[in-house]
Order: sequence, then C-alpha cells, then structure tokens
Amino acid sequence: MASSLISNTVHILFASVLAMDDVGIVAIFEVLVASGLKGFLGCPAVIYEAALIEFFQHGSVRDGMVGSTIQGKTVEITDEVFAGTFELPMDGLTDLNEVPKDLVLDAKNIFSFTGEQVSTSCKKREMKIEFRLLSDILAKSIFVKVGSFDAVTHERILMMAAINGGVNINWSRVLFNIFKDMVTPGSKQARGYAVQICCLLKKVQDLELGDFKAFPPLKILTEKTVNRYIAINDKISVEDVDVGDNGGSGSRFPGAQRKRLAPTGFTGNLALQGLTNLVRTKSPRYTDRNKSDHTINDGGGTAARRWRRREGGAAER
Repeated sequence: MASSLISNTVHILFASVLAMDDVGIVAIFEVLVASGLKGFLGCPAVIYEAALIEFFQHGSVRDGMVGSTIQGKTVEITDEVFAGTFELPMDGLTDLNEVPKDLVLDAKNIFSFTGEQVSTSCKKREMKIEFRLLSDILAKSIFVKVGSFDAVTHERILMMAAINGGVNINWSRVLFNIFKDMVTPGSKQARGYAVQICCLLKKVQDLELGDFKAFPPLKILTEKTVNRYIAINDKISVEDVDVGDNGGSGSRFPGAQRKRLAPTGFTGNLALQGLTNLVRTKSPRYTDRNKSDHTINDGGGTAARRWRRREGGAAER
C-alpha cells in the first residue's frame, strides 16, 4: 500500500535544481519557493512504511483535525501543526476562482509553446517545457492526481497562473483541506503526501516509527532527473507540433523562427532545432495595489528577470 502512495508523486531537491543552467526551469523552482512551497515539496524525503499504512487505516477527521491511531497511540494533526511543520503561508487566496482574470489571460499566453493562447483546459504538450514541469509537480504533489497527466485541468491552470504571477495563496488551508479529504471515508481524493505525513509523525512525542526507507531517487527532482524530463518532453513536443511550409497559414510558427527537423542521437526521432527562442518568455510577477493582501513582492527584482528569451540556444540572464 505504501508504494501506491508515492507511485505518481515527485519530490524536489531545491539545492540541485536551483543551481541548474537553464534559466526558465530555474525560474519555475524560484516561483515555487516564492509562493511558500519549499518546505512542503522539499522536506526530508524518507518513508516510514509501517507507520504510514497504519496511519491511513485508522485515519479520520475529528473536530477539524486529522487524527489516527498508530501502535495504540493517538495522533492528532491540527492545521497549525501542519502549517508550522512545512512553514506554509497562512494568508492569501483559498479559492482559485478568485485569481484575477487578467492574470489568467496573460498566463495562458505565457504558458503557450506556440505563442497562441492555450485554453483553460488544454493538453500539456501545448505548453512550454517549464510549465509542463510545473503542471506535473502540481498534479502529482499538490492535487495528488492519478491516471493520465496529459490533460491540464482548469483548476491547475488557475493555480499555475497564481503561482507564476506571484499571487499569495493560503497554502496552509489549501493543502490541509486536501489532506483531510485523503483520510475522509468515501472521499474521491487520492491518497498521497506520504513524505509529508512521515515528517508530521516524526514530531509526535514517544511514537516509534520503525525502519525507514529512502524516497526513490528517480522520483526526486534534481538537475539530472529534470534534464531527463526535458529530453523526454522535447521529444513529445516535436511529434505533436504542426509545421507548415514557407510561413503559410498551416504553420504554427513564424517563418523566421521555424527550422528544419533533424534526427537526434538521444531519441533517434525528429527534433525541432533552433526553436529554443520560443521556449522561454518574459513573465513579470503580477502586482495589484488594490489587492496587496493577495500579492507578494520579491523585493530584489528577481521576478522581473525570471523569464529570458533564449538566443542561439544559449540561456542569458
């Protein structure tokens, strides 16, 4: 059972991914940090399998708390303990439908691989590589989705727009509500948060958790695994891109930005060359003086530098 709780999830080694040379990919992890998710997505990645199984077997929601019994010991997790453990923001939006509409419209252009606005529910391959990665992180480690990850839901688009735009999100409430759904009998919410639950259980006094297992290395986002993700998804984008001739109406790219297709040694399939200048787009953080309690200011101008266009295949800051 414990393996099913981590079958789709990913974890992040922020020290590794923030040191990557890819400015667009690094920007994704920077906005996750700025949003307040570093402690949740990057907490110590160990699994106490026996305790985790018992936690879900006896788990329930009691008076707004998540409770369970492990080895005969009562465990109660409040929203305050949950927020404090992962240093989660406790103010900001709790309803994604409140994300400013102009921000969402801008984001749908920013996310697009072709420059054409994506719909509020689109295919992942329609987005730039870095936003496909962000979509997968949210689907697997925040929403805890199961099944296919090809479709990007309206809810996820809204969350991506909020995170990318710098809108404050009350992650404490959002994540704790998902957590409560996981232990509610009859809930359709898939179970997950295995690493996070183990971190919470470690804080329970006099609770013996038994032997631990390391989180599977291939499920931890590091420079190596992210580069592998990019290579695989570059292949997917190539196979689904419609390239016309001579800049005609059938082309999804302007003539000056369209190059020949050539085989690559990594995949043995066709790859688009010279389109990397389409893959990164400037994306200033969203600010609204009338909604100061819903926005954040990174203070150092980092956000204004987040998205830089690639020229000649080389990333520039």
